[in-house]
Amino acid sequence: MTVEAPERIEPPRPAERRHGEAVLRRRRKALMWTLCTTLGAFLLVMIFLMPLGYGAVTALKDKDGVSDPDSPILPVAAETFEYEGEEHDVYAVPMPDGSVRELALLEPGRESSVFIDPDDPGAGPIEWEGRWRTLEPVSGLSPEWGNFAEAWNTIDFLRLTGWTLFYALTTVVATVVSSAVVAYGFARFRFPFRGALFGLLLATILLPPAVTLVPKYAVFLQMGWVGTYLPLIVPHFFANAFNVFLLRQYFLTIPKELEEAARIDGAGPIRTFLKVIVPQAVPALTAVSLFHFFYAWNDFFEPLLYLAGNRDIVPIGVGLSYFNGVYNSEPHLIMAAALLALALPVAIFLAAQRVFVQGIVVTGVDK
Repeated sequence: MTVEAPERIEPPRPAERRHGEAVLRRRRKALMWTLCTTLGAFLLVMIFLMPLGYGAVTALKDKDGVSDPDSPILPVAAETFEYEGEEHDVYAVPMPDGSVRELALLEPGRESSVFIDPDDPGAGPIEWEGRWRTLEPVSGLSPEWGNFAEAWNTIDFLRLTGWTLFYALTTVVATVVSSAVVAYGFARFRFPFRGALFGLLLATILLPPAVTLVPKYAVFLQMGWVGTYLPLIVPHFFANAFNVFLLRQYFLTIPKELEEAARIDGAGPIRTFLKVIVPQAVPALTAVSLFHFFYAWNDFFEPLLYLAGNRDIVPIGVGLSYFNGVYNSEPHLIMAAALLALALPVAIFLAAQRVFVQGIVVTGVDK
């Protein structure tokens, strides 16, 4: 019987050991960098969301909790217990055995008082020796969900939302169609002064809106459009420089072979645009639609200017400003109305965020 000698494991060579240590250091460094980046991003997100969180907490408070500067941050209220048809405040009562019980005060007295245990009211009243005014009242979370219903009814939220959706959806269709047609022309057709015209179009982005505000208002006033949605809707049928630039860059990434194949099959420019370009550019078109929808939903100054004489058709941004002016002493209702106005855009973004991000990246199909 022969016994095989165990294989000899050679120790790592100095060069291999140094290489392993270098790889380990790189991995630790990458891990620390990832942790620091994640922590920094988390802190930035928390700082960015702090105003929204404060608004949400304020919307759930009552008027007394908002007006009192010493009130807790969270919406809390003193707990009560209903006993024999009456509401009684609950206090933290120290007992002779050293424990502290939460009892409802039935009959306050100078040196002794009568309490009841809310968890076991069948046990009967409990007499406690001491001054009840020295006791701490028991508080608990008490969100005022009725603030949202009151704000909803007070500002006629359905009417404001209806006019805002009318304004936003109409201008979304107008700006997407017009911008897509213009972007397709700049991306695929060759004509004299194409580069100069495209540069002139992009230069309009640098023009402050305040420069054209007075001339536009004078023109629309002469046309009799002030007090209607026409000054807000009609200009969007003539494209937007930012949207044209975004869509043109996306159209340039779409392979020309697809258009050439459609042309061989007998498709003209319009049919090629509708059957080939538009289906391939859904992410970019979605991004443009969402950009403009959020812009129209939050638009305030131009609707305030052009619809000043007709408050019945103002969008939600202007309606909230009127609401703030009337209820400036009740910030909890103002915050509740603001959160109601924020709910629909946030829901739309969360539902379409994947396509939205894909359109922002501006990537085309693979060849």
